[in-house]
Amino acid sequence: MKDLYVKNMKAGTSVKTCLMIMKKLFRDENNNTTAYIGDNTGDIKSIIPDKEDMLKVGDVILAEGLVGNVFDITSFEKIENFNMEDYLPTIKTPIEDIINEIEQISKEEFKSKEIIALNDYFFKNEEFLRQFKKSIGGVSQHHNYRGGLAEHTLNVMYIAKTLAYRYDCRNKEIAILAAKLHDIGKIHELFVDGPFSYTLRGEMEGHIVIGVSMLAEAFNANPELYSEEFKERMKGCIVQHHGKVEFGSPKQPNTEEAYIVHYADYIDATLNKISQIKEGMTPGTWSGYERRIEGKLYY
Repeated sequence: MKDLYVKNMKAGTSVKTCLMIMKKLFRDENNNTTAYIGDNTGDIKSIIPDKEDMLKVGDVILAEGLVGNVFDITSFEKIENFNMEDYLPTIKTPIEDIINEIEQISKEEFKSKEIIALNDYFFKNEEFLRQFKKSIGGVSQHHNYRGGLAEHTLNVMYIAKTLAYRYDCRNKEIAILAAKLHDIGKIHELFVDGPFSYTLRGEMEGHIVIGVSMLAEAFNANPELYSEEFKERMKGCIVQHHGKVEFGSPKQPNTEEAYIVHYADYIDATLNKISQIKEGMTPGTWSGYERRIEGKLYY
């Protein structure tokens, strides 16, 4: 069990604790590795006597040494069994509560055969669900913690449902299911079993392209069921959910349901980022410039 976190490590003390290799910087002439190591509370620059150069990013070590301007490690051993949530940011709400709420909306709203079959293709697949539950909404932009993708999905579904009913969307089920599936490509785009980063596929294709290919696989699994219009409307919502070409959408929205999914996604991503910006702020103060909101926040 991990009992000492980076935020509690004090300069001038000798410590022994487990930390993850977050980023390797360089090796010196004495075969010491300088790296950032840490946990879910932060990281610290460290010098590690790794003469065999055996450590890689994402490894967890039990390290012993003196904390100063850097953590000068005198000895370490690699740990094989550990709780990933101790080292990476993780959603505070129990993930099963989020999944249950997602499924409650689905049960209430999904009635047609096409909608139910497409939903079940993904959300009754145990491997898909396993990856979905631990995935992030982004590396840094929003929902950048394990479980963040599920939280974002729930919020986008909720907002899309509200907009679909408020504005009497003709294709309410498509709008709500597309909200549920809009970011499924992120389970392959983003790496979450170590310091968050993009996979090779993620860098090459991005989650929109990956998501459309996942939809195509689902349609091909039951080709007689899905109408051409249904397939194109669903794919359109995925393709268009970033809204503008400059924001990464191959096309801007051109159906009612695509507009709903886009705005629901934009609202939740933006307000989640604002929630993160305001953490630790004092009312009546300004944040620094934030790229996501293209400006500063007055709290």
